[in-house]
Amino acid sequence: MIKTPDLHTHSTASDGTLTPRALMARAAAQGVEVLALTDHDTLAGIDEAAEAAQALGLTLVPGVEISVTWNARTIHVVGLDVDPHCASLRAGLSGLRAYREERAVEIAQRLAQAGWPGALEGARAYAAGELVGRTHFARFLVQRGAARDVRAVFKHFLVKGKPGYVAGRWTTLEEAVDWIRAAGGQAVMAHPARYGLTRSKMKRLLDDFRACGGRGIEVVSGSHSRDDAFTFARWARELGLLASAGSDYHGPESPWVELGQLPSLPEGSRAIWSQPGFAGIRPSPLEPSARPGLRLATA
Repeated sequence: MIKTPDLHTHSTASDGTLTPRALMARAAAQGVEVLALTDHDTLAGIDEAAEAAQALGLTLVPGVEISVTWNARTIHVVGLDVDPHCASLRAGLSGLRAYREERAVEIAQRLAQAGWPGALEGARAYAAGELVGRTHFARFLVQRGAARDVRAVFKHFLVKGKPGYVAGRWTTLEEAVDWIRAAGGQAVMAHPARYGLTRSKMKRLLDDFRACGGRGIEVVSGSHSRDDAFTFARWARELGLLASAGSDYHGPESPWVELGQLPSLPEGSRAIWSQPGFAGIRPSPLEPSARPGLRLATA
């Protein structure tokens, strides 16, 4: 039986703080056997991560986290086991990164009007890759003393109704899933508990996702409580979706989320990594996800 894979992580190719190579080294040191690199709207870190993973004996699952606008909300869809050279996926992500650049300029302008000039240059200093995101602005504002930590910056500056908020204008759910499927991958709804949806709206989202060809839900997530894991395990069972697990790790600066600490899926879940052909993984037939029930075990 393999240890619970971590199928949602970030590197400096987007808004993580470890390079792809350093991320693989930390994962291996933490006992992770299977890890997906899923940077926001980019595949730029995959080649470096693959080289490092091979040297470390770690199974790398090539992935991406795609930004989606659904019902005027920003939703994230993770693509797992994708071909990073797929032309349609790369073209779609290129368009999202172009929009991210436009949004970064607008965020900086709004922060300047609120009394925090130089935010674009400051955010770029924290962005090792081509992508500048809200987390980079948050790190700049922490450095300037605007708030005590990144979470506080988001709360006071970067969410709806706050000075640096800019509404996302991303791709559609259907397009995101189409890109992932064209690349031979599996589309997974990322950290669903974070969206704060009512039960009826969550059902609508997951129904729409499944109708587009979505295959799974992040049941275990660094953003989810134990109760959330039970809740989304039930959603997956009811809707015939596969269960995934990912820390959403961004770096050691967030000690509440660490690599290698994910609990097992609730029993009765159909693990996405147990499906034939997924990233070449061959889990034991006695894997907990193959047995009935919904008891949450620890890894």
